[in-house]
Amino acid sequence: MARIAVVGAGLMGSGIAQVAAQAGHDVALTDVGAGELARGLDTARSSLQRFVAKERITAADAEAAVARIRTTTDLAEAVSDAEVVVEAVFERLELKQDVFRRLDELCGPEVVMATNTSAIPITSIAAVTGRPESVLGMHFFSPVPMMKLCELVRGVKTSDETLARGREIAESVGKTCIVVNRDVAGFVTTRLIAALTLQAIRLVETGVVSAEDLDTACRLGFGHAMGPLETADLTGLDVMVNAARNIYADTADPAYFPPELAQRMVAAGDLGRKSGAGFYRYDG
Repeated sequence: MARIAVVGAGLMGSGIAQVAAQAGHDVALTDVGAGELARGLDTARSSLQRFVAKERITAADAEAAVARIRTTTDLAEAVSDAEVVVEAVFERLELKQDVFRRLDELCGPEVVMATNTSAIPITSIAAVTGRPESVLGMHFFSPVPMMKLCELVRGVKTSDETLARGREIAESVGKTCIVVNRDVAGFVTTRLIAALTLQAIRLVETGVVSAEDLDTACRLGFGHAMGPLETADLTGLDVMVNAARNIYADTADPAYFPPELAQRMVAAGDLGRKSGAGFYRYDG
């Protein structure tokens, strides 16, 4: 079993910490404040309890997983004995670069440093370190405990050894991996879902179709488990808009420029399930 540090205790970070702990890894979860850490640990605990209620794991297994997660606001402490570090902070290049500058200073020479970014080129993040060969993308999907895919993304200088270690860790927590060999913004899955979702939003924005009917068309016409607007609500519309902006900034492709409706919804705080309203309303 590995010692894994997760930087960022939001929905993605807490999910990564949970699946790693469930798999038997020792996890250090770190964030800037005690409140963020408490919420992250509560999120993992609640997720595990849902698995218990569905009889997918035992109560003892859930308790053991939580016990494997330690929390700290001290990044140096979190990574002091880590073999692998997974960064899962907000999707902003400057913020991720700040994290990786510190990781480069704090981590031992053999540590694999991974970013959970869904759209930012790995090379842009790795470039601020003195060891870009040790940096790769490990793009988990939300909700992490449920989604089986992990995109492994090579930066220009990511080594074969780093990629192999990333695959080993991802597979150990039950994920199936695909390898993205070229470090393009948005990789594979985010490019595809962003293109579909942004076009879906434009169709709703211009009155062509309702959100409900558009999602129905994608579920029944394409065999998708969820429609693109339901998916945007689940992952967070702010996450989708930021991912689209990152792809647009790298490609200048107008297909990835966020529609006005999406921008206004984010400005209004209608982010989807986490805010209680998005393209749909959530009362629970």
